[in-house]
Amino acid sequence: MKILHTSDWHIGRTLYGRKRYEEFEAFLTWLAETIQQNKIDALLVAGDIFDTSAPSNRAQELYYRFLCRVAASSCRHVVVVAGNHDSPSFLNAPKELLKALDVHVVGSSTESPKDEVLVLRNEQDAPELIVCAVPYLRDRDIRVAEAGESVEDKERKLIDGIRTHYAAVTVLAEQKREELGSDIPIVGTGHLFTAGGQTVDGDGVRELYVGSLAHVTAGIFPTCFDYLALGHLHVPQKVNGSETIRYSGSSLPMGFGEAKQQKSVCQVEFHSATASVELVNVPVFQKLERVKGYWDGIRGRILELSATGSQGWLEVIYEGDEVIGDLRERLEAAISGTQMEILRIKNNRIIDRVLGQLHEEETLDDLNVNDVFERCLAVHDVPEDQRSELLRAYQETVSSLYEDDVQAE
Repeated sequence: MKILHTSDWHIGRTLYGRKRYEEFEAFLTWLAETIQQNKIDALLVAGDIFDTSAPSNRAQELYYRFLCRVAASSCRHVVVVAGNHDSPSFLNAPKELLKALDVHVVGSSTESPKDEVLVLRNEQDAPELIVCAVPYLRDRDIRVAEAGESVEDKERKLIDGIRTHYAAVTVLAEQKREELGSDIPIVGTGHLFTAGGQTVDGDGVRELYVGSLAHVTAGIFPTCFDYLALGHLHVPQKVNGSETIRYSGSSLPMGFGEAKQQKSVCQVEFHSATASVELVNVPVFQKLERVKGYWDGIRGRILELSATGSQGWLEVIYEGDEVIGDLRERLEAAISGTQMEILRIKNNRIIDRVLGQLHEEETLDDLNVNDVFERCLAVHDVPEDQRSELLRAYQETVSSLYEDDVQAE
């Protein structure tokens, strides 16, 4: 049996204001073709299908059109779990209809762990795979808040809650396998941040929980999984060096920091319950390039790209000693007549001169929500000894807002 593991599509995400629907469509077309060509039997999507909890009509169209195309292919099953960017109720809304296409959706954890244990059957109605379809576990799903509890208490409860949830689901999965009397593989999913996981600056990966517990250890997962398909981190990687516990990584570069990163999906082939994993590289659908350095180096690189007929999107970071007041005008002249486009210009020389204060070259795109709050504390002269507690309270508030399911009303 062959499984394809992917995650973090983030359909609808923009890059410095530029819409990327053509890229998402190209990726999903390639993915559907790869599923057909490689004779994939089951597709696992480990969260963050959409970039927001209220995806646009165009984003929804791409998603449903892809599911219909895969359902009509030789692929027998699709399993989709929600990530932290997804609305559980939005994903769950058509789940009964999608089930008729052998598309199984788990938008959120429920009171019953059995809702996350799926027994997938082949054309002869024989069981061929058990999937522990664990979605992103929200704080409120796994921890009961109590007045007066310490930070350490909160973190301990979170880690215990995640461990308990996976244990309960896998116990049911093993019982199912025993009842079926067949040595079929057990595959798990997850959308979380494991300790030691690699990230890239500017990839937009949010901390899932406030505090150090955002990064759970690999030991939290039961040993019965024959393969564990993870989502949330955008860099393709193994967990703790394990061949069978992996992040597939995002489908497209989410920012210029990922421009040189080879994107891939994980093809998993089972022989009995033994899994072998092969990475299938995703093509580049829109070239991104970060050009940085002194002016002569930047101009030279743009000329090199122009000579190759590049249609890339550029991020330019000027790091020279000379103050260039007309940097934007120079850059626009340099790409004039080419098919390249500059999406972002960062003038580090000016930033250094104004000592980190807001200026004409800095936008909110350069700051995250914590940066903005910390600047507010500084502007209002909040004493240093109060800032840590205020920042933590702010982070808990923001985390709660992220987890509100606006589509559930």
